[in-house]
Amino acid sequence: MAESPFKAEIERVQKEYSEKMTPGAIVYIPGSSVVNKTGSWRVFMPEFNRDKCTRCYLCYIYCPEPSIYIDEEGYPVFDYDYCKGCGICANECPVGAITMVRETK
Repeated sequence: MAESPFKAEIERVQKEYSEKMTPGAIVYIPGSSVVNKTGSWRVFMPEFNRDKCTRCYLCYIYCPEPSIYIDEEGYPVFDYDYCKGCGICANECPVGAITMVRETK
């Protein structure tokens, strides 16, 4: 396969910018991402209806953060400090116990 004619230029630009920029989004200490609360940039948030919930745990399983944990009674609890409002939990809920509502801060 032929090498890209732009490879040298791309490498030059990457080197130039990597020397000027400070590293970001790097977790230096394991478990330290708990300190970075990411829920403040959410636009939509999950609203939970406990009466509809069948405790299937699909919301818990599919949450990418995870910002959902299970309480003593087996119901999901949403940690809004880390929930980014992606809506996966509402999409996966088979009984509609979770709906996404506009964030009101």
